[in-house]
Amino acid sequence: MDWKIFLTTFGAIFLAELADKTQLVGIGMSARSGRPVSVFLGSVAAYIIITAISVAIGASLGKYLKPELIRYFGAFAFVTIGVLMFFGKV
Repeated sequence: MDWKIFLTTFGAIFLAELADKTQLVGIGMSARSGRPVSVFLGSVAAYIIITAISVAIGASLGKYLKPELIRYFGAFAFVTIGVLMFFGKV
């Protein structure tokens, strides 16, 4: 295992997810349901699945596209979604 890549990925995702809307959903679901273990397990399962899908897509795209192109597309999509949310379109 490449620990440098592991720790870099962990740090980036950990910081990106802090106070994210998914965290707020977890807080709300746990408070409303009173079942924090079930909410935790559901959250972890969802993160595992979405991360597996993301990694598979990234690995597949990485075979055909330059990493810079993938990064630029990701940045463009992120900004576009932000602008659409700002104007109430999403």
